[in-house]
Amino acid sequence: MTTSSVAVASPTGRNARWLVVALLTVGVVIAYTDRINLSAALPQIRMSFPISAEASGILLSAFFWAYTLLQTPAGWLVDRFGLKWPYAAGLFIWSAVSAATALVSSLNGLIALRIVLGIGESIVTPASMRYLRENFAEHERGLPIGIYFSGTKYGPAIGAPIATYLVLGYGWRWMFVLNGALCVLWLVPWLLFVRDDRKSSPVPEGGVSVSWSALFGSPLMWGTCVATFCYMYFVYFCMTWMPTYFKDRFGLSLTASGWFTFMSFGGMATVAILAGWAADRLIARGRNAVTTRKVFTIVGFVLAFSEVFGAFSHSTATTLFLAVFSLSGLGLATANYWALTQTLTPASASARVAGIQNTAANMAGIAAPWITGILVQRTGSFNAPLIAVGFWLLVGIGCYLFLVRERHALR
Repeated sequence: MTTSSVAVASPTGRNARWLVVALLTVGVVIAYTDRINLSAALPQIRMSFPISAEASGILLSAFFWAYTLLQTPAGWLVDRFGLKWPYAAGLFIWSAVSAATALVSSLNGLIALRIVLGIGESIVTPASMRYLRENFAEHERGLPIGIYFSGTKYGPAIGAPIATYLVLGYGWRWMFVLNGALCVLWLVPWLLFVRDDRKSSPVPEGGVSVSWSALFGSPLMWGTCVATFCYMYFVYFCMTWMPTYFKDRFGLSLTASGWFTFMSFGGMATVAILAGWAADRLIARGRNAVTTRKVFTIVGFVLAFSEVFGAFSHSTATTLFLAVFSLSGLGLATANYWALTQTLTPASASARVAGIQNTAANMAGIAAPWITGILVQRTGSFNAPLIAVGFWLLVGIGCYLFLVRERHALR
Protein backbone atom coordinates (compact mmCIF):
# COMPACT_ATOMS: atom_id res chain seq x y z
CA MET A 1 0.00 0.00 0.00
CA THR A 2 1.39 3.41 -0.93
CA THR A 3 1.85 6.34 1.40
CA SER A 4 -1.08 8.09 -0.30
CA SER A 5 -3.56 5.38 0.55
CA VAL A 6 -6.61 6.29 2.56
CA ALA A 7 -6.55 4.73 6.01
CA VAL A 8 -9.40 3.66 8.24
CA ALA A 9 -9.40 4.98 11.81
CA SER A 10 -10.50 1.68 13.37
CA PRO A 11 -10.19 -1.22 12.88
CA THR A 12 -6.79 -1.45 11.19
CA GLY A 13 -5.39 -4.09 8.86
CA ARG A 14 -5.78 -5.32 5.31
CA ASN A 15 -9.50 -6.10 5.50
CA ALA A 16 -10.30 -2.61 6.83
CA ARG A 17 -10.19 -1.35 3.22
CA TRP A 18 -13.51 -3.14 2.61
CA LEU A 19 -15.17 -0.83 5.13
CA VAL A 20 -14.13 2.11 2.94
CA VAL A 21 -15.37 0.26 -0.16
CA ALA A 22 -18.73 -0.23 1.58
CA LEU A 23 -18.96 3.46 2.49
CA LEU A 24 -17.96 4.54 -1.03
CA THR A 25 -20.60 2.21 -2.48
CA VAL A 26 -23.33 3.51 -0.19
CA GLY A 27 -22.20 7.04 -1.04
CA VAL A 28 -22.60 6.47 -4.76
CA VAL A 29 -26.00 4.81 -4.18
CA ILE A 30 -27.07 8.02 -2.42
CA ALA A 31 -25.65 10.14 -5.25
CA TYR A 32 -27.48 8.23 -7.97
CA THR A 33 -30.69 8.15 -5.95
CA ASP A 34 -30.52 11.94 -5.87
CA ARG A 35 -30.04 11.98 -9.63
CA ILE A 36 -32.96 9.73 -10.53
CA ASN A 37 -35.51 11.21 -8.12
CA LEU A 38 -36.24 14.03 -10.57
CA SER A 39 -37.13 11.47 -13.27
CA ALA A 40 -39.60 9.78 -10.91
CA ALA A 41 -41.14 13.14 -9.94
CA LEU A 42 -41.17 14.64 -13.45
CA PRO A 43 -44.69 13.50 -14.45
CA GLN A 44 -46.13 15.24 -11.36
CA ILE A 45 -43.86 18.26 -11.74
CA ARG A 46 -45.11 18.70 -15.31
CA MET A 47 -48.60 18.90 -13.86
CA SER A 48 -47.42 21.76 -11.59
CA PHE A 49 -45.37 23.59 -14.24
CA PRO A 50 -46.12 23.69 -17.98
CA ILE A 51 -42.92 21.99 -19.18
CA SER A 52 -42.58 20.70 -22.76
CA ALA A 53 -40.74 17.49 -23.68
CA GLU A 54 -37.80 19.49 -24.99
CA ALA A 55 -37.65 21.63 -21.83
CA SER A 56 -37.86 18.42 -19.77
CA GLY A 57 -34.79 17.14 -21.60
CA ILE A 58 -32.90 20.34 -20.71
CA LEU A 59 -33.97 20.03 -17.07
CA LEU A 60 -32.91 16.38 -16.89
CA SER A 61 -29.50 17.21 -18.34
CA ALA A 62 -28.84 20.33 -16.21
CA PHE A 63 -27.24 18.32 -13.40
CA PHE A 64 -24.47 17.23 -15.75
CA TRP A 65 -23.38 20.68 -16.89
CA ALA A 66 -21.35 21.58 -13.80
CA TYR A 67 -20.78 17.93 -12.81
CA THR A 68 -19.07 17.20 -16.12
CA LEU A 69 -16.92 20.34 -16.17
CA LEU A 70 -15.67 19.69 -12.63
CA GLN A 71 -14.60 16.05 -12.99
CA THR A 72 -10.94 16.70 -13.81
CA PRO A 73 -10.59 19.55 -11.26
CA ALA A 74 -12.16 17.21 -8.68
CA GLY A 75 -9.49 14.63 -9.46
CA TRP A 76 -6.81 17.24 -8.82
CA LEU A 77 -8.58 18.30 -5.60
CA VAL A 78 -8.52 14.74 -4.24
CA ASP A 79 -4.84 14.33 -5.13
CA ARG A 80 -4.08 17.59 -3.35
CA PHE A 81 -6.35 17.49 -0.26
CA GLY A 82 -7.17 13.82 0.20
CA LEU A 83 -10.41 11.86 0.21
CA LYS A 84 -12.17 12.42 3.53
CA TRP A 85 -13.06 16.10 3.77
CA PRO A 86 -13.72 16.93 0.09
CA TYR A 87 -16.09 13.94 -0.10
CA ALA A 88 -17.87 14.88 3.15
CA ALA A 89 -18.33 18.48 2.00
CA GLY A 90 -19.65 17.35 -1.38
CA LEU A 91 -22.23 15.01 0.14
CA PHE A 92 -23.47 17.66 2.54
CA ILE A 93 -23.91 20.12 -0.34
CA TRP A 94 -25.82 17.74 -2.58
CA SER A 95 -28.06 16.51 0.24
CA ALA A 96 -28.98 20.08 1.20
CA VAL A 97 -29.68 20.98 -2.43
CA SER A 98 -31.87 17.91 -2.90
CA ALA A 99 -33.97 18.92 0.11
CA ALA A 100 -34.14 22.55 -1.06
CA THR A 101 -35.70 21.44 -4.37
CA ALA A 102 -39.01 21.26 -2.51
CA LEU A 103 -39.04 25.07 -2.29
CA VAL A 104 -38.75 25.68 -6.03
CA SER A 105 -41.71 27.03 -7.99
CA SER A 106 -40.28 27.54 -11.49
CA LEU A 107 -38.42 25.71 -14.26
CA ASN A 108 -35.43 28.07 -13.95
CA GLY A 109 -35.24 27.39 -10.22
CA LEU A 110 -35.20 23.64 -10.79
CA ILE A 111 -32.45 23.98 -13.38
CA ALA A 112 -30.33 26.13 -11.02
CA LEU A 113 -30.57 23.62 -8.17
CA ARG A 114 -29.75 20.69 -10.46
CA ILE A 115 -26.57 22.53 -11.49
CA VAL A 116 -25.57 22.99 -7.82
CA LEU A 117 -26.36 19.32 -7.19
CA GLY A 118 -23.85 18.49 -9.92
CA ILE A 119 -21.20 20.60 -8.21
CA GLY A 120 -21.65 18.69 -4.95
CA GLU A 121 -21.53 15.26 -6.57
CA SER A 122 -18.49 15.95 -8.79
CA ILE A 123 -16.10 14.57 -6.16
CA VAL A 124 -17.59 11.06 -6.05
CA THR A 125 -15.96 9.06 -8.85
CA PRO A 126 -12.44 10.60 -8.95
CA ALA A 127 -12.13 10.12 -5.18
CA SER A 128 -13.46 6.56 -5.24
CA MET A 129 -11.33 5.40 -8.17
CA ARG A 130 -8.20 6.79 -6.55
CA TYR A 131 -8.86 4.75 -3.44
CA LEU A 132 -9.64 1.54 -5.34
CA ARG A 133 -6.56 1.82 -7.55
CA GLU A 134 -4.21 2.38 -4.63
CA ASN A 135 -5.57 -0.30 -2.30
CA PHE A 136 -6.29 -3.27 -4.61
CA ALA A 137 -3.91 -5.15 -6.93
CA GLU A 138 -4.72 -5.90 -10.57
CA HIS A 139 -5.93 -9.46 -9.99
CA GLU A 140 -8.34 -8.38 -7.22
CA ARG A 141 -9.42 -4.95 -8.49
CA GLY A 142 -12.43 -6.04 -10.56
CA LEU A 143 -14.53 -7.12 -7.58
CA PRO A 144 -14.30 -3.89 -5.53
CA ILE A 145 -14.75 -1.80 -8.68
CA GLY A 146 -17.76 -3.97 -9.55
CA ILE A 147 -19.17 -3.51 -6.05
CA TYR A 148 -18.59 0.24 -6.20
CA PHE A 149 -20.14 0.69 -9.64
CA SER A 150 -23.02 -1.59 -8.69
CA GLY A 151 -23.96 1.35 -6.49
CA THR A 152 -24.41 3.48 -9.61
CA LYS A 153 -27.02 0.93 -10.68
CA TYR A 154 -28.54 0.02 -7.31
CA GLY A 155 -29.01 3.75 -6.75
CA PRO A 156 -31.49 4.04 -9.65
CA ALA A 157 -32.86 0.55 -8.95
CA ILE A 158 -33.63 1.36 -5.33
CA GLY A 159 -34.26 5.04 -5.80
CA ALA A 160 -36.87 4.74 -8.56
CA PRO A 161 -39.50 2.75 -6.62
CA ILE A 162 -38.79 4.61 -3.34
CA ALA A 163 -39.04 8.01 -5.02
CA THR A 164 -42.20 6.90 -6.81
CA TYR A 165 -43.74 5.72 -3.53
CA LEU A 166 -42.91 9.01 -1.84
CA VAL A 167 -44.20 11.06 -4.77
CA LEU A 168 -47.51 9.18 -4.86
CA GLY A 169 -47.89 9.11 -1.08
CA TYR A 170 -46.66 12.55 -0.06
CA GLY A 171 -46.16 14.60 -3.23
CA TRP A 172 -43.00 15.45 -5.11
CA ARG A 173 -41.95 18.27 -2.77
CA TRP A 174 -41.88 16.06 0.34
CA MET A 175 -40.06 13.37 -1.62
CA PHE A 176 -37.14 15.76 -2.14
CA VAL A 177 -37.15 16.89 1.51
CA LEU A 178 -37.06 13.34 2.89
CA ASN A 179 -34.50 12.18 0.35
CA GLY A 180 -32.08 14.99 1.18
CA ALA A 181 -32.50 14.77 4.95
CA LEU A 182 -31.95 11.01 5.20
CA CYS A 183 -28.80 11.11 3.06
CA VAL A 184 -26.95 13.20 5.66
CA LEU A 185 -26.92 10.14 7.97
CA TRP A 186 -24.11 8.68 5.80
CA LEU A 187 -21.75 11.34 7.15
CA VAL A 188 -21.73 9.77 10.63
CA PRO A 189 -19.75 6.57 9.84
CA TRP A 190 -17.69 8.42 7.22
CA LEU A 191 -16.45 11.00 9.73
CA LEU A 192 -15.93 8.37 12.44
CA PHE A 193 -14.07 5.67 10.53
CA VAL A 194 -12.15 7.26 7.63
CA ARG A 195 -8.89 8.90 8.66
CA ASP A 196 -7.92 12.34 7.39
CA ASP A 197 -5.40 11.92 4.55
CA ARG A 198 -5.10 15.54 3.37
CA LYS A 199 -1.30 15.48 3.72
CA SER A 200 -0.91 12.59 1.29
CA SER A 201 1.45 12.96 -1.64
CA PRO A 202 -0.33 13.12 -5.03
CA VAL A 203 2.33 10.92 -6.63
CA PRO A 204 2.62 7.35 -5.28
CA GLU A 205 5.96 6.25 -3.88
CA GLY A 206 8.29 5.41 -6.78
CA GLY A 207 5.78 6.75 -9.31
CA VAL A 208 6.32 9.24 -12.14
CA SER A 209 3.84 11.99 -12.91
CA VAL A 210 2.26 11.84 -16.38
CA SER A 211 1.89 15.12 -18.27
CA TRP A 212 -1.46 16.44 -19.45
CA SER A 213 -0.19 16.43 -23.03
CA ALA A 214 0.71 12.73 -22.77
CA LEU A 215 -2.77 11.93 -21.48
CA PHE A 216 -4.66 13.90 -24.11
CA GLY A 217 -2.32 12.86 -26.92
CA SER A 218 -2.88 9.15 -26.37
CA PRO A 219 -5.17 7.07 -28.65
CA LEU A 220 -5.91 5.03 -25.53
CA MET A 221 -7.45 7.98 -23.68
CA TRP A 222 -9.45 9.15 -26.70
CA GLY A 223 -10.75 5.63 -27.33
CA THR A 224 -11.58 5.21 -23.66
CA CYS A 225 -13.40 8.55 -23.48
CA VAL A 226 -15.48 7.98 -26.62
CA ALA A 227 -16.37 4.42 -25.55
CA THR A 228 -17.28 5.64 -22.07
CA PHE A 229 -19.58 8.24 -23.63
CA CYS A 230 -21.24 5.47 -25.66
CA TYR A 231 -21.73 3.22 -22.63
CA MET A 232 -23.18 6.02 -20.55
CA TYR A 233 -25.42 7.36 -23.34
CA PHE A 234 -27.49 4.19 -23.01
CA VAL A 235 -27.37 4.26 -19.20
CA TYR A 236 -28.49 7.88 -18.97
CA PHE A 237 -31.21 7.34 -21.56
CA CYS A 238 -32.58 4.66 -19.25
CA MET A 239 -31.98 6.64 -16.07
CA THR A 240 -33.72 9.82 -17.24
CA TRP A 241 -36.38 8.76 -19.74
CA MET A 242 -37.26 5.15 -18.87
CA PRO A 243 -40.26 5.97 -16.59
CA THR A 244 -41.71 8.30 -19.25
CA TYR A 245 -40.94 5.74 -21.99
CA PHE A 246 -42.85 3.02 -20.14
CA LYS A 247 -45.74 5.35 -19.39
CA ASP A 248 -46.11 6.86 -22.88
CA ARG A 249 -45.55 3.73 -24.94
CA PHE A 250 -47.20 1.09 -22.77
CA GLY A 251 -49.45 3.11 -20.49
CA LEU A 252 -47.73 1.75 -17.38
CA SER A 253 -48.43 3.40 -14.06
CA LEU A 254 -45.66 5.19 -12.18
CA THR A 255 -45.51 2.24 -9.78
CA ALA A 256 -45.11 -0.32 -12.57
CA SER A 257 -42.53 1.88 -14.32
CA GLY A 258 -40.59 2.14 -11.07
CA TRP A 259 -40.41 -1.63 -10.71
CA PHE A 260 -39.25 -2.18 -14.29
CA THR A 261 -36.56 0.44 -13.70
CA PHE A 262 -35.63 -1.42 -10.50
CA MET A 263 -35.30 -4.74 -12.35
CA SER A 264 -33.23 -3.19 -15.15
CA PHE A 265 -30.70 -1.41 -12.96
CA GLY A 266 -30.75 -4.11 -10.28
CA GLY A 267 -29.91 -6.73 -12.90
CA MET A 268 -27.11 -4.55 -14.25
CA ALA A 269 -25.63 -4.04 -10.78
CA THR A 270 -25.67 -7.76 -9.97
CA VAL A 271 -24.06 -8.68 -13.29
CA ALA A 272 -21.41 -5.96 -12.74
CA ILE A 273 -20.29 -7.54 -9.45
CA LEU A 274 -20.24 -11.07 -10.86
CA ALA A 275 -18.41 -10.01 -14.03
CA GLY A 276 -15.76 -8.11 -12.06
CA TRP A 277 -15.21 -11.12 -9.81
CA ALA A 278 -15.09 -13.55 -12.79
CA ALA A 279 -12.51 -11.43 -14.63
CA ASP A 280 -10.37 -11.26 -11.45
CA ARG A 281 -10.40 -15.04 -11.18
CA LEU A 282 -9.33 -15.47 -14.80
CA ILE A 283 -6.52 -12.93 -14.40
CA ALA A 284 -5.35 -14.56 -11.15
CA ARG A 285 -5.07 -17.85 -13.08
CA GLY A 286 -2.73 -16.29 -15.62
CA ARG A 287 -5.01 -14.84 -18.30
CA ASN A 288 -3.92 -11.54 -19.84
CA ALA A 289 -5.62 -8.72 -17.89
CA VAL A 290 -6.15 -6.42 -20.88
CA THR A 291 -7.60 -9.14 -23.12
CA THR A 292 -9.83 -10.50 -20.37
CA ARG A 293 -11.35 -7.17 -19.43
CA LYS A 294 -11.78 -6.15 -23.09
CA VAL A 295 -13.71 -9.35 -23.88
CA PHE A 296 -16.10 -8.79 -20.96
CA THR A 297 -16.54 -5.16 -22.03
CA ILE A 298 -17.25 -5.85 -25.70
CA VAL A 299 -19.69 -8.68 -24.93
CA GLY A 300 -21.53 -6.32 -22.58
CA PHE A 301 -21.90 -3.75 -25.37
CA VAL A 302 -23.16 -6.44 -27.77
CA LEU A 303 -25.84 -7.62 -25.34
CA ALA A 304 -26.89 -4.02 -24.66
CA PHE A 305 -27.52 -3.54 -28.40
CA SER A 306 -30.54 -5.85 -28.07
CA GLU A 307 -32.47 -2.83 -26.73
CA VAL A 308 -32.62 -1.47 -30.28
CA PHE A 309 -34.90 -4.35 -31.32
CA GLY A 310 -37.49 -2.96 -28.91
CA ALA A 311 -38.07 -0.13 -31.37
CA PHE A 312 -39.32 -2.63 -33.96
CA SER A 313 -41.26 -4.98 -31.70
CA HIS A 314 -45.05 -4.79 -31.45
CA SER A 315 -45.11 -7.01 -28.37
CA THR A 316 -45.24 -5.25 -25.02
CA ALA A 317 -43.83 -8.30 -23.23
CA THR A 318 -40.90 -8.58 -25.69
CA THR A 319 -40.04 -4.89 -25.49
CA LEU A 320 -40.15 -4.85 -21.71
CA PHE A 321 -37.99 -7.99 -21.58
CA LEU A 322 -35.42 -6.39 -23.89
CA ALA A 323 -35.36 -3.25 -21.73
CA VAL A 324 -34.36 -5.34 -18.70
CA PHE A 325 -32.10 -7.81 -20.57
CA SER A 326 -30.11 -5.18 -22.48
CA LEU A 327 -29.25 -3.06 -19.45
CA SER A 328 -28.44 -6.15 -17.37
CA GLY A 329 -26.18 -7.43 -20.15
CA LEU A 330 -24.27 -4.16 -20.22
CA GLY A 331 -23.30 -4.99 -16.63
CA LEU A 332 -20.62 -7.30 -18.05
CA ALA A 333 -18.74 -4.16 -19.05
CA THR A 334 -19.34 -2.04 -15.94
CA ALA A 335 -16.45 -3.06 -13.66
CA ASN A 336 -14.18 -4.22 -16.44
CA TYR A 337 -14.06 -1.13 -18.61
CA TRP A 338 -13.13 1.01 -15.60
CA ALA A 339 -10.59 -1.55 -14.38
CA LEU A 340 -9.16 -1.75 -17.90
CA THR A 341 -8.46 1.99 -17.90
CA GLN A 342 -6.60 1.69 -14.59
CA THR A 343 -4.62 -1.25 -15.98
CA LEU A 344 -3.43 0.73 -19.00
CA THR A 345 -2.56 3.97 -17.16
CA PRO A 346 -0.06 4.70 -14.34
CA ALA A 347 -1.07 4.95 -10.69
CA SER A 348 0.40 8.45 -10.49
CA ALA A 349 -2.41 9.69 -12.76
CA SER A 350 -5.27 7.58 -11.36
CA ALA A 351 -7.43 10.44 -10.03
CA ARG A 352 -6.86 12.62 -13.11
CA VAL A 353 -7.57 9.73 -15.47
CA ALA A 354 -10.74 8.89 -13.54
CA GLY A 355 -11.77 12.53 -13.77
CA ILE A 356 -11.15 12.65 -17.53
CA GLN A 357 -13.01 9.38 -18.10
CA ASN A 358 -15.91 10.47 -15.95
CA THR A 359 -16.05 13.77 -17.83
CA ALA A 360 -16.73 11.75 -20.98
CA ALA A 361 -19.25 9.62 -19.10
CA ASN A 362 -21.23 12.63 -18.03
CA MET A 363 -21.12 14.41 -21.36
CA ALA A 364 -23.51 11.58 -22.17
CA GLY A 365 -25.56 12.73 -19.20
CA ILE A 366 -25.96 16.07 -20.94
CA ALA A 367 -26.48 14.65 -24.43
CA ALA A 368 -28.75 11.63 -23.89
CA PRO A 369 -31.71 13.28 -22.10
CA TRP A 370 -31.48 16.42 -24.24
CA ILE A 371 -31.28 14.60 -27.59
CA THR A 372 -33.97 12.15 -26.53
CA GLY A 373 -36.32 15.00 -25.64
CA ILE A 374 -35.76 16.62 -29.05
CA LEU A 375 -36.29 13.34 -30.94
CA VAL A 376 -39.44 12.47 -28.99
CA GLN A 377 -40.93 15.91 -29.55
CA ARG A 378 -40.15 15.88 -33.29
CA THR A 379 -41.03 12.26 -34.09
CA GLY A 380 -43.73 11.58 -31.52
CA SER A 381 -42.22 8.22 -30.47
CA PHE A 382 -39.21 6.61 -28.81
CA ASN A 383 -38.07 4.68 -31.91
CA ALA A 384 -35.53 7.29 -33.02
CA PRO A 385 -33.99 7.58 -29.51
CA LEU A 386 -33.58 3.77 -29.36
CA ILE A 387 -31.87 3.75 -32.76
CA ALA A 388 -29.52 6.49 -31.49
CA VAL A 389 -28.66 4.26 -28.52
CA GLY A 390 -27.75 1.43 -30.91
CA PHE A 391 -25.53 3.71 -32.98
CA TRP A 392 -23.49 4.79 -29.97
CA LEU A 393 -23.11 1.22 -28.71
CA LEU A 394 -21.61 0.22 -32.08
CA VAL A 395 -19.19 3.15 -31.91
CA GLY A 396 -18.15 2.00 -28.43
CA ILE A 397 -17.41 -1.52 -29.67
CA GLY A 398 -15.23 -0.03 -32.41
CA CYS A 399 -13.26 1.99 -29.87
CA TYR A 400 -12.40 -1.07 -27.79
CA LEU A 401 -11.43 -3.04 -30.89
CA PHE A 402 -9.17 -0.44 -32.50
CA LEU A 403 -8.08 2.25 -30.00
CA VAL A 404 -8.07 0.82 -26.46
CA ARG A 405 -5.14 -1.50 -27.02
CA GLU A 406 -2.19 -2.61 -24.92
CA ARG A 407 0.35 -1.08 -27.31
CA HIS A 408 -1.14 2.36 -26.56
CA ALA A 409 -0.77 1.94 -22.77
CA LEU A 410 0.58 4.92 -20.80
CA ARG A 411 3.51 3.99 -18.58
